[in-house]
Amino acid sequence: MGRKIIKSERIPISLWLDEMEEGALKQARNLANLPFAFRHVAIMPDCHEGYGMPIGGVLATASVIIPNAVGVDIGCGMCAVKTDLEEIDRNTLKQVVGQLKQIIPLGFVHHKKPQDEALMPESYDLRRFPVTQREYQSALHQLGTLGGGNHFIEFQKGSDGYIWIMIHSGSRNIGKQVADHYNRLAGKLNEQWGLPQYKQQQLAYLPVDSDEGQAYIGEMRYCIDFALANRQLMMQRCLEVLNEHTGAGALPFEGHDMINIAHNYAASEMHYGKEVWVHRKGATKAGKNQLGIIPGSQGTKSYIVRGKGNPESFESCSHGAGRLMGRNEALRKLNLEEERKKLEAKGILHSLHAKRDLDEASSCYKNIDLVMEQQKDLVDVALYLEPLAVIKG
Repeated sequence: MGRKIIKSERIPISLWLDEMEEGALKQARNLANLPFAFRHVAIMPDCHEGYGMPIGGVLATASVIIPNAVGVDIGCGMCAVKTDLEEIDRNTLKQVVGQLKQIIPLGFVHHKKPQDEALMPESYDLRRFPVTQREYQSALHQLGTLGGGNHFIEFQKGSDGYIWIMIHSGSRNIGKQVADHYNRLAGKLNEQWGLPQYKQQQLAYLPVDSDEGQAYIGEMRYCIDFALANRQLMMQRCLEVLNEHTGAGALPFEGHDMINIAHNYAASEMHYGKEVWVHRKGATKAGKNQLGIIPGSQGTKSYIVRGKGNPESFESCSHGAGRLMGRNEALRKLNLEEERKKLEAKGILHSLHAKRDLDEASSCYKNIDLVMEQQKDLVDVALYLEPLAVIKG
């Protein structure tokens, strides 16, 4: 399949997928008509409608930053560790999963006690960051917690013959508070400047060189580092529990003790000879030979990939399979027993316990094999991972 290009807007929209839902396409057109959007808009194969900017969208801007083009879960991303374990029996896996559910808070639950402050991001002057400063004590209770929605901890069997642990989680409530604060502020300022259309499109912006823009960039970076610290603490606890039951330890993969990649952030990068702010919302960096993670869904393969550094995608790729149906639609349409049988037939210890969990069934997601096929010019597959057990909020 060749890349599609829509040329009807101010700048082109490059699509790495065959069909795009109407709402997401309208959002992509809005992005392409922003006066400060640079070169073209890139849409990844896992794309679906979001707030303001589609999930799976990549937008480069000159001199402005858009909080909603990063999203509310700032720094949300993936991490993966290869263990030295080659086999694990189902009963041991059940015990490991059961113990982890006791020590890693899931969903909206936080730790009752604050976690070690030494694990929090360093080298930040929080006096300059009003939201982070306000939320800091709460964040100490959220460190090492999974969250809900599509966040997960998964034990997997790699095509390399080893057991892997993969985690998908973000910056918890602190990221949402930062995102909401600066999105509201940007909307207010855009209205004052006589530009209410950006607020209406949920794409209110802040000039990078303004005090407000600099404050957002600083707090966003803090949230990215907090999200990484959050994943690191959960991974440490997963490895400790696995070691307790099996004696297993971690093995480096191509020199990496842990592969980590974020998929909701903005960063200053050079593209086409210009320094621009690249917003990746549900998209990950895929620089030349850069290791990345593209998860499937509960019950399907995930992939460790190497980026090809394709300039046409601003060196980006998809962040997962992408949703096929909305959460409410899934609850209406899917059958719990049928979805459970699909996972149990594969021997997976799954997290579909009640009807309310159907919004995270495999049938809610696009075919990961097709998504990978559509981005062959963006990444090479290093290895694939089959799910063994899934923990979700």
